Amino acid sequence: MPLLIKDYTWTQTESMIYITVPLKEARAGKVDILSADEYLKVSAPPFLFEAFLSAPVDDSKSAAKIGDGEIVFTLHKREGAIWEHLVLQNVEKENLQNIRQNAILKAQENALKEAEAKAAKKKANEKYALETIMKIEEDQRKKIEEIKEVERRRAAEELERWKEKQRIEAEHKVAQQKLERQKLEAEKRNTNGVKDLPKSDTQTGTKTAQSKKPLVVSLPPPRSAGTIQINFTPRVFPTALRESLVPEEEEWLKKQADAGKALNNDLSELKDLTEEEKNPEWLKEKGNKLFASQNYLAAVNAYNLAIKLNSKLPSLFLNRAACHLKLRNLHKAIEDSSRALELLTPPVPDNSESRVKAHIRRGTAFCELELYVEGLQDYDAALKINPHNKTVAADAEKIRQVIQGTVPSS
Repeated sequence: MPLLIKDYTWTQTESMIYITVPLKEARAGKVDILSADEYLKVSAPPFLFEAFLSAPVDDSKSAAKIGDGEIVFTLHKREGAIWEHLVLQNVEKENLQNIRQNAILKAQENALKEAEAKAAKKKANEKYALETIMKIEEDQRKKIEEIKEVERRRAAEELERWKEKQRIEAEHKVAQQKLERQKLEAEKRNTNGVKDLPKSDTQTGTKTAQSKKPLVVSLPPPRSAGTIQINFTPRVFPTALRESLVPEEEEWLKKQADAGKALNNDLSELKDLTEEEKNPEWLKEKGNKLFASQNYLAAVNAYNLAIKLNSKLPSLFLNRAACHLKLRNLHKAIEDSSRALELLTPPVPDNSESRVKAHIRRGTAFCELELYVEGLQDYDAALKINPHNKTVAADAEKIRQVIQGTVPSS
């Protein structure tokens, strides 16, 4: 049974009411206040103050201040007049109960409205922040596109200059070849003319020709150009066919192709987003940029929406696990790493690097939780995939030493 506080004081003017309620050594953090137009309540266990006001006040303008072991209510009267009594006199208990119940219901309605307004404001702020980020990224993208366009034009101009240079060189080469052919033809004609001279003239002419011009050897024309058709075995993976796992690789490729089509566009959260923002790959890139800028919470939000759109992409869970590690959400990091490993099947060379990352991130989370045996198992699994990673090998050895130091000797 609560103890009623009766030693309160009050004063008034024509428009205001001032009520001072002692807290009776109760802590301010444990005081619960309910204020309505016709009802006041202060609960400071085991003490209770309750007042059924003799006239209504404007609760929206009223205030309560806690300090120095007391609560001071400042109430605005709805009608300017002097009250004879602060609380109602000679009122039936049922009427008082109705006033109390109405005040509680109104307080609950006000609290609900405030919560809805707060949620709407939070959503509006998040939308504004997202729009701001997207605008910044759009401006950056435009600048990058402008730089690319300038580089493209410069490259095109350089290519045209190179083509012009090649054309001039080719024309010059053709002209030289033509001049050489004309020179050879003239020399052949001179040689044929020497044969028709008289013997004495021929000897003289031969000596003169031999003394003046060297013997020219006629070269055969260059061979005609041709092409050879070579067909290579089509391979998606870098390993040689004799070393590969063809069924597993084909299964992985099919799984990746199916994952790219598994989009969920029936989400209520997508109403206010553009088509670009509904792209999981775009959201993943956005999350990567936020992670790089150390905005891990925003990165998690981006990955969350991307996963809602497509929960079949292992890279989304892998990247979100990295964010959870930074935020010390270790159990969530373990869950996301495990989910990524489930999606990274069958094991093939193309997904080996992602599997190593998943094992390391899960192993790191286990070690942060002081579950060193489980963490070492993940590090050993990563070393089986890539035994040449010296950093992982060194970390695994450190974990092994910790385990050996904590396990009692038998």
